[in-house]
Amino acid sequence: MKIGIPKEIKNNENRVGMTPAGVFELTKRNHTVYVQATAGEGSGFFDKDYKEVGAIILPTINDVYDQSEMIVKVKEPIAEEYPLIKENQVVFTYFHFASSEPLTKAMIASKAICIAYETVEDEEGTLPLLTPMSEVAGRMSVQQGAKYLEKPIKGRGILLGGVPGVKPGKVLVLGAGVVGVQAAKMAAGLGAHVTIMDINMKRLRYVNDVLPNHVVTDFSSEYSIRKHIKDHDLIIGGVLLKGGKAPKLITRDMLKEMRPGTVIVDVAVDQGGCFETTRATTHEDPTYIIDDVVHYCVANMPGAVPYTSTIALTNVTLSYILKLADLGWEKACEKDKSLAKGLNIVKGEIVYEELEGIFD
Repeated sequence: MKIGIPKEIKNNENRVGMTPAGVFELTKRNHTVYVQATAGEGSGFFDKDYKEVGAIILPTINDVYDQSEMIVKVKEPIAEEYPLIKENQVVFTYFHFASSEPLTKAMIASKAICIAYETVEDEEGTLPLLTPMSEVAGRMSVQQGAKYLEKPIKGRGILLGGVPGVKPGKVLVLGAGVVGVQAAKMAAGLGAHVTIMDINMKRLRYVNDVLPNHVVTDFSSEYSIRKHIKDHDLIIGGVLLKGGKAPKLITRDMLKEMRPGTVIVDVAVDQGGCFETTRATTHEDPTYIIDDVVHYCVANMPGAVPYTSTIALTNVTLSYILKLADLGWEKACEKDKSLAKGLNIVKGEIVYEELEGIFD
């Protein structure tokens, strides 16, 4: 099969769809891999690295799309890429269709085969291709939140870990999934007091078992959220509904109940966000303020640490890419039910149940 790896063109997205190690696994199986020139530089991988493992370097993104039967990338195609996608071409990437009607309609019109990393689901019900980026984003949410709590950036002027004689900051984490647990782990490691909320008691029991005693759990309800936001310094939204839009757990009116300089980080922004006031931002311009509350809503958080993120992503996507290349998408999805759940749009038809009728 002919596989293409274009350069990501979303704002400040420095990740690349595959490492040279991943490309080597394809070329040694006699697949042809096209890599756009400089596609990997942002992640620390150079054209010579790809050439050494048998990739063919092409000068433009148009060339990569034009010559490839399957496109492997990181982020969803943006408007400039829509016309490049061909009928029957397989596109394997993060799509997050539920948060973008234009993208959904463009992919329907393209009649391509759209396989979304974020809806590939294993037998245990976990999302193996979303997990590593959720781990990165969960850990980064605390790193970024701690920075934006600083006073020069309009935060409350809080050091999350405190110092002797000064109590630590308070972090509220909404959602005890991968993002939430990683965020709680990082916040706890800094010495903050952490409250993590969820409606899934199994997850809360898990958190109680594996995290230190200064991480406390609470069953999530609007009443409890309203209570906690009044005295927490950093609030992290990490709620996910598989393939669907995130629920709005913090509404506009709740901002007035927070103290000025509170920081909220919405890791669910790719799925529409779990705060009513969320709008996607970029690494170039990451924050905005509403009612004296600092919002950090960067839609590609792991793109800020591309070396780590690209390797972590290739580690989990490669086995699926090899199946798609060796067998073709139809046979691969027939044999691998986890991969089949990644099918979102096929030749102009929405085939993922959670997306059906979402933009009607």
